[in-house]
Amino acid sequence: MFSKVQSAALNGLDAYLVRVEADISDGMPQLLMVGYLSSEVREAGDRVRTALRNTGIALPPKRITVNLAPAGIRKAGSRFDLPVAAAILASLEKIPKESLKDVMLTGELSLSGQVLPVPGILALAEAARDSGIRRCIVPDKNAAEGAVLDNMEIIGVSSLSQLIEILRHPERVVPEQVDTDRLLREQACTCDADFAQINGQSVAKRAAEVAAAGMHNLLLIGPPGSGKTMIAKRIPGILPPVSLEEALEMTKIYSVAGLLPEQTSLMLGRPFRAPHHTVTPEALAGGGRIPAPGEISLSSGGILFLDEFPEYKRSALEILRQPLEERRICISRTAGTYVFPAKCMLVAAMNPCACGYYPDRKRCTCTEQEVSHYLGKISRPLLDRIDICAEVPAISYEELTEKQQNESSLKIRKRVEAAHGMQQERYRELSIHFNAYLNGNQVEYYCPLGKKEQKLLKNAFGKLNLSARAYYKIIKTARTIADLEQEERILEQHLLEALHYRLPDKNYWGREL
Repeated sequence: MFSKVQSAALNGLDAYLVRVEADISDGMPQLLMVGYLSSEVREAGDRVRTALRNTGIALPPKRITVNLAPAGIRKAGSRFDLPVAAAILASLEKIPKESLKDVMLTGELSLSGQVLPVPGILALAEAARDSGIRRCIVPDKNAAEGAVLDNMEIIGVSSLSQLIEILRHPERVVPEQVDTDRLLREQACTCDADFAQINGQSVAKRAAEVAAAGMHNLLLIGPPGSGKTMIAKRIPGILPPVSLEEALEMTKIYSVAGLLPEQTSLMLGRPFRAPHHTVTPEALAGGGRIPAPGEISLSSGGILFLDEFPEYKRSALEILRQPLEERRICISRTAGTYVFPAKCMLVAAMNPCACGYYPDRKRCTCTEQEVSHYLGKISRPLLDRIDICAEVPAISYEELTEKQQNESSLKIRKRVEAAHGMQQERYRELSIHFNAYLNGNQVEYYCPLGKKEQKLLKNAFGKLNLSARAYYKIIKTARTIADLEQEERILEQHLLEALHYRLPDKNYWGREL
């Protein structure tokens, strides 16, 4: 007796359908699984056999052949247990074959017959929907995640016996429901750290606000204890709320990586990833025989914070160059090419030298050569991809101890949200959410300059020896500054402030950025 059921497998961040076929015939009793399978998929045969027995269904002493097609693509993971069990049950006529038509199944089985959660449900359900399938049966702990998709019925099951009951009586099924509109309306900032706790550092706080409003890359440079890390950790509290498109992409990334909390339907908080400076290039970019998302992709939609910037391996830092420019990262393996999102905001913090006090020669003990070597750990091409550079000078005793009425994160966030609203309206016909995501042609169209502004930028371009990349970054930063002031046009003062963020002290790198 032959039967088949649809399942799906992951390929990086995307998924593809896998047809699970089962045939029961006379011959030597055995359960044979074929189809270019990894060891964990081959082990599904033993798990399924035992789970069926503990559910009260004994396999007959016949030859059972299970094929996972297409056979030319290697299958990995434990997500095929449930569809293999369903295909065998249909071949045994324990469930009607018609109930498996246009249904995608995925899930891991325990030996007791319980259905266990698997990663990547959102990607799997999305692939099924794009192929015309409108019903997915998944582990109940993954059901809320898949239910955020439109035009798709997600049914959660907790055991094999429940699966059998559902497939025998599909008319009684109540699909999982998730109100995504309500979730988006109710999302709130969960960051406890507040900008009101930081005295002084007005320039750095303003730079952080501009960076948050347009998702611009930010570099904070200053001596130890000046507040660089404090400022960086408060930026999540002023980022604008996520859209449904962004939430779905972040949820998909974390689900594929196996980092999505159980019973979570949508990731509504922008991620803040802060890997230690000993992180490997593979952990930063993503890797493995079958690549998984790395820190760059896990911070997509939020912040990738690199503290002690020059202490990271040069090979790890240089990996950032392509993702920061293209907002995606491509990883090639013999099995294929995998593309992961990299729409993150890089926030980096560093001391100006090894001892941390350059250019204050009263405290700095480094030689010029040592300072040059330390700053040289950050390459010019990487620096060129940072939109905003702000100095964070040492704070005085008076600034530290005086009670000040500093602006709260809530007040700053309101301005950022207003600026983000202008960007959403401006780019409503594009798949762009922030000014930092514009390419060169889009900058020319959406960020036009008046004659006075063009003259100002022309003079700056020659005097500061700017690159073409820096030219466009200045305009995009100026566009964000104008949005914060609710200005439709980019004015001279906006360009001047943006240029200021490209001018860290000459004593650092010896020339302007």
